[in-house]
Amino acid sequence: MKGKNNIATGFLVMGLFMAYGFFLIYLRDFAPGKEEWINNYSSGKHFETRLAHVHGNLFAFLNILIGYLLLRFKDQLKSVNTISWLALTGLLMPLGILAEVYLGAPPFLVLIGAIAMTTSVIWLGISFYKMKINR
Repeated sequence: MKGKNNIATGFLVMGLFMAYGFFLIYLRDFAPGKEEWINNYSSGKHFETRLAHVHGNLFAFLNILIGYLLLRFKDQLKSVNTISWLALTGLLMPLGILAEVYLGAPPFLVLIGAIAMTTSVIWLGISFYKMKINR
């Protein structure tokens, strides 16, 4: 069922990135070397991890919202399956940022995720604009 997977995955990913936020608080307030972490607030790994945290939660929320809208309007919208998969693929962006920071991965996951999420949002917007309202 398209939309359901977006909602379930969105809540799970949001929970994981919320927990990751607690890890970032630990690094800022309690970890050995916290002064160095604080001094690099707007650059390097610290900045990248904050980007991943924020975008992870945003993209998770977008999946919840998109999933709900796809479920609610599935009979009136076209390309529901494609929009659903694009939104889910968008989650590669924040995961790709983390892969860059912790694994030294190249940024291709970030780009794929960003393009997929942007495409899904625009496609859904156009689909709603074209939707016929039954009265």
